[in-house]
Amino acid sequence: MMYKLGKVLFASLFTYLCRWKVRGANNVPKEGPVVIVSNHLSLWDPMAVGAAIERRIYFMAKAELFKYPIVGLIVKSWGAFPVRRGHLDREALKNAMKVLKRGDVLGIFPEGKRSPSGKLQKFKPGAVSLAAKYGAPIVPVGLIGTKKIFSRGWFRTFEVNIGEPIPTEEFKDKGSDIEKLNKIVWEKVAELSGQL
Repeated sequence: MMYKLGKVLFASLFTYLCRWKVRGANNVPKEGPVVIVSNHLSLWDPMAVGAAIERRIYFMAKAELFKYPIVGLIVKSWGAFPVRRGHLDREALKNAMKVLKRGDVLGIFPEGKRSPSGKLQKFKPGAVSLAAKYGAPIVPVGLIGTKKIFSRGWFRTFEVNIGEPIPTEEFKDKGSDIEKLNKIVWEKVAELSGQL
């Protein structure tokens, strides 16, 4: 309920105040497990991606966000679950696997944190590894301008560019394949975010 309400509110905000542009929304498979992989520019990113995509997305979010009562409540209501950065978080991994086993959509920002410069950083391999393990297609998303959504007292336009699904069946959950798949996904996100 909260997710649907939030989605409508953010979509309205982005449409009427920001005049956002969403491209490729139909590229997300209508059913089955999917991993959404996006670049990360600002705190607005999960809301932008979540509002642009029809299906509900369960995001991995940094554990620190859950410590703040109001922010934590909003993040939880959006189906996000915490991940502790800096080491392997087995609980977060279990939660991510549950999402894919249910046939739902998992959202990950594989840079691990927001990019201060806006330039696409190196991807951690966890997102593609999970997708390959469950044979879930990866849908790359490129965000442009979300860092300045609310800048100098004004709402600014931004873009959510959603690419075609990248199949993962031919990639095994092992080193060389994961590295290759990670590179393919990184390049696609770079292209969609105007960095190639």
